[in-house]
Amino acid sequence: MESIKARITKGLNFGALVPTCDNSGAKVIKVFGRKRNKTVKGRMGSAGVGDLVNASVVKGKPEMRKQTILAIIVRQKKEYRRLDGTRIKFEDNAAVVVKDEKGNPKGTTIKGAVAKEAIERWGNISKIAKIIV
Repeated sequence: MESIKARITKGLNFGALVPTCDNSGAKVIKVFGRKRNKTVKGRMGSAGVGDLVNASVVKGKPEMRKQTILAIIVRQKKEYRRLDGTRIKFEDNAAVVVKDEKGNPKGTTIKGAVAKEAIERWGNISKIAKIIV
């Protein structure tokens, strides 16, 4: 995992319902934690593009529902700034379900665009991503 070369605003609070954009079997997940998170005691956590999050499956296949999974945020509505000065935002929030903490995706295809910052940090996602913005 590498550092991200952008100032990413954390646009998804814990408790947010995020749709998945892969074919892993989960349709909607609820974010409840973030891996490698440093924060102040008592502060509500949040996540942004490229973050590895803990989530529970709210909608999806019956065998996946109510399971705790790992996911990577690949799109967010809240705009963030890249180092070249451009600001980027997507029309929806989206996540990709992964098997382990190394970022190996559980599905085989990703629908829609994926942020460049998520690809830089998690190279395994780039193998199944069709559009990189």
